Amino acid sequence: MAHLATNHWSMLDDMDREIRRFLGSAKVNGSNGNAWMPAVDILEEDDKYVLVTDIPGVDPDTIEVSMEDNVLTVSGKRDTTAVQEKIGYHRRERLSGEFKRSFRLPETVLAEAITATGKFGVLEIVIPKKPVEQPRRIPVTH
Repeated sequence: MAHLATNHWSMLDDMDREIRRFLGSAKVNGSNGNAWMPAVDILEEDDKYVLVTDIPGVDPDTIEVSMEDNVLTVSGKRDTTAVQEKIGYHRRERLSGEFKRSFRLPETVLAEAITATGKFGVLEIVIPKKPVEQPRRIPVTH
């Protein structure tokens, strides 16, 4: 019985091609299918919310954080075209392009005090809460 050599990479490529054919040219969030969505964690502390998102390879100058009608929007662009033009890829899995994430926030946030910091490919947005109003006694004068 003859033994046939198996090229596992070729099999994976064939499977990938079949899956893409099956799914067709489905678009992700209206994009060309090459879009990526950075992962986001949202934490709640007593006095603030903290939104943390991984954005490796994103130029900080392309990141925009905005707040309108209690909707926080984070958008930006990861561009790898300069690298693409220089290299002949055998496999390309890292996605690039524009991204946009929006989050509805509660009415209890201080929109004017939101801060954003980017370090080492991680964007951290701190969203302070409004102070809880304490009941107060109002004196009656005569």
